[in-house]
Amino acid sequence: MKLSVKLTLCMLGLLSLLFGIGGSLLISTSFQVTLEREKEGAYNAYQMVLGTLQVVNSIQGPSDYEEISQTLEQLSRQNAGSFSSLRLYSDAGPIYEYGSKPVSSGGKAFPGSCTIRCARGGDGARLLTLSGALQAGGETLYLDMARDISPLFASRHTQQQIYLLVFLLMAALCALLSYSISRVLTRPLVRLSKVSRAIAKGELSSRADIRTGDEIGLLARDFNAMAGALEEKIAQLREAVERQERFVGSFAHEMKTPMTSIIGYADLIRGQTLSAGEQAEAANYIVSEGKRLENLSQKLLELLVLKNTKMVFSKARPAALIGGLAARLGPVYERQGIVLSCVCGEGECLLEPELVKSLLINLLDNARKAMEGKGGRITVRAVMLPDGCEIAISDDGRGIPPEALEHLTEAFYRVDRSRARQQGGVGLGLALCREIANLHGGSLHFDSRPGEGTTVTVKLRGGAA
Repeated sequence: MKLSVKLTLCMLGLLSLLFGIGGSLLISTSFQVTLEREKEGAYNAYQMVLGTLQVVNSIQGPSDYEEISQTLEQLSRQNAGSFSSLRLYSDAGPIYEYGSKPVSSGGKAFPGSCTIRCARGGDGARLLTLSGALQAGGETLYLDMARDISPLFASRHTQQQIYLLVFLLMAALCALLSYSISRVLTRPLVRLSKVSRAIAKGELSSRADIRTGDEIGLLARDFNAMAGALEEKIAQLREAVERQERFVGSFAHEMKTPMTSIIGYADLIRGQTLSAGEQAEAANYIVSEGKRLENLSQKLLELLVLKNTKMVFSKARPAALIGGLAARLGPVYERQGIVLSCVCGEGECLLEPELVKSLLINLLDNARKAMEGKGGRITVRAVMLPDGCEIAISDDGRGIPPEALEHLTEAFYRVDRSRARQQGGVGLGLALCREIANLHGGSLHFDSRPGEGTTVTVKLRGGAA
């Protein structure tokens, strides 16, 4: 059942309950008030007749009944509107009767008492009957009087019919207005449901265009926020899947080339068709490609370990770490015509020293490879931060094209694949550096101009010492 129909039925039920109870109470109260007024009028008329009979009670004996009858007849003519029937009788029989409608007595009454009740006449009329008794000449006389109150019941019936007609009209009008208002109120929910079905079908950009200031508008804004977050999450998942696919493709390609070469040269050696020099060359190639595969597996293992290991930081001096690496790598770089210099600020922060060393070695090695064997300068700068340190490694090598900057930290990505393969790279060094920076709550930023050099800035926010 639709919500608009439920709201309409609830409104009809509420109207029926309140209007029904209120109308019934109003009619019943009005009828009871009028009935009490009728009883009071009938009782006054009865007391008047009874008082008159007591006045003429000076006559004693059976012969006085004629005078009493005459008195009652005069009263009946004078008060024709006060009662519709009247009867005076004794134990011996009736003394006086007036009116065409017979009076149903409620039984013998006692002198001084008056019994009032509603009864139905022989013709179906509604009567208000009063019964009492008085003493006359040592004899008990009984007086019954009736008053026709059929108009009162007819009036109540007319009021009930009018009330029923008004109730039906009100119910019809309430149903129409309630349904119309319900449709207006639930229309935003219908649009919201339509948008949710569209999103379920894959239309993730669908949004609910509801700008009301009520709870439904708030629900629509929350729904749109949820849909936006869902779209963003799904986009991230798709991007992650695409990265995984590229990773698998690149990994398969990286494995295929050396394996093909190893298998080919091994097959040549097995066929014993090579000279001693050619066999040595083939063996050397097999060893170099094997080492490249070993390097590839080691880098992959380091990436997996980093992603699944909880780091424990300790106090360290970045200047000391950088100085130690410079002292160890400086002579090697000098033989290639590269000048390695360090400008480091003193201070301590929380780091994982071995991982930071691995990060620096990878970045320095990339800077060395960018020199293309022509010599140059590599400068390492370290600055202390309130919550860690910032390390910048600059070189004056060949630089990186702008379109390649955003892909540098992707696994197996290399700006120049042929040159990287000649230099023994596997395309995982910068991906490893990114993971190390992330573990320290930091970031990796590249600034480069082709032909002028590159600066890599690493922020490590492991905390202050």
